Amino acid sequence: MATTAIVRSPKLPLPLPETTTTSNLQSLNHNNTFLFTPLHNKRRRFISIYASTDSTGSSDLSNNAFGGEIKKGQAIELNKVNDDNPYEFNAKDSPNPLPRPLTSADLSNMASEGSRLRVAYQGVRGAYSESAAEKAYPNCEAVPCEQFDTAFEAVERWLVDRAVLPIENSLGGSIHRNYDLLLRHRLHIVGEVKLAISHCLLANNGVKIEDLKRVLSHPQALAQCENTLTKLGLVREAVDDTAGAAKYIAFNKLKDAGAVASLAASRIYGLNVLAQDIQDDSDNVTRFLMLAREPIIPGTDKPFKTSVVFSLDEGPGVLFKALAVFAMRNINLTKIESRPLQKQALRVLDDSLDGFPKYFPYLFYVDFEASMADQRAQNALGHLKEFATFLRVLGSYPSDSGIA
Repeated sequence: MATTAIVRSPKLPLPLPETTTTSNLQSLNHNNTFLFTPLHNKRRRFISIYASTDSTGSSDLSNNAFGGEIKKGQAIELNKVNDDNPYEFNAKDSPNPLPRPLTSADLSNMASEGSRLRVAYQGVRGAYSESAAEKAYPNCEAVPCEQFDTAFEAVERWLVDRAVLPIENSLGGSIHRNYDLLLRHRLHIVGEVKLAISHCLLANNGVKIEDLKRVLSHPQALAQCENTLTKLGLVREAVDDTAGAAKYIAFNKLKDAGAVASLAASRIYGLNVLAQDIQDDSDNVTRFLMLAREPIIPGTDKPFKTSVVFSLDEGPGVLFKALAVFAMRNINLTKIESRPLQKQALRVLDDSLDGFPKYFPYLFYVDFEASMADQRAQNALGHLKEFATFLRVLGSYPSDSGIA
């Protein structure tokens, strides 16, 4: 008979959504954060979350995995810049249960790993994200996840300790999906790592470049090697990730197809390297974020970076006014990104446009070079809070100045 072990997480105060159902209990987020929107008089409850594993290492993450008594509690106190006003943000419900690929790491071995960190990344073995995870946390246990959403949820559900996910590339730009997930989930940015990307053209043993008719890889990798692939006359086929492309051609023993992937992927899947450094620009760097359930304590002993997200009312000069709060305090901005404010009603309708919206609501993601322990940063966000309709600090963390 299979033995069953019950692993119970500590009781944590969780903000409930407006309408609580069995399905949306799975998506409740529990970490405190720097938040800026008016706090309404709402009840707070405690919930105990259970994960059940049997002797085969399988896990039940369905609605039945939630157990324990739900009790009334006091409103949780959130970290904030100004202690005199409480703020909160209700994260959006997570739409899907945790995908199965995460179970490649046996949950029954979690306790036996001791202090070794389990770090989630998107992709399969040999992905650039795996290299970034190992650079960020040497000697960690890198756990592959099928999708970005999976990695976020794995950290929230205590299945892993950290996640390392890409946020921008020097050639391809921002990874918009992860910007949206940062807002939907309640994880904290605790660090960043930059990784130099070197693409290789891989194929099975005995296959030569002239034998290739098509090449598989992630869309960004294919775009970054546009010139080389055009000269070779190869048909491009997009797949979910670079290492997944290498794994596919290896497992299917394809003779007419190659893959654009890392050197590490060639070793893992036994592929030949037909060409190295095939990217069009040698300055190809991807920046990854290190995510955790709890924030780190910001300091001033080393260069720090802070990431925030905010929204503004429509009007002339409003964005200029928002960015001026940093400029007037000599705080350098390293990144600004705008994203549509999802699942919100369109703000203003103009009759002259036949009922079409006059403008759309947007969120602004900003990175700046200052620690939240710096009085300038606190004053800047306090100033911004006076007219922003929403403001949240995603993390204050040491900046990565080195590229490897």
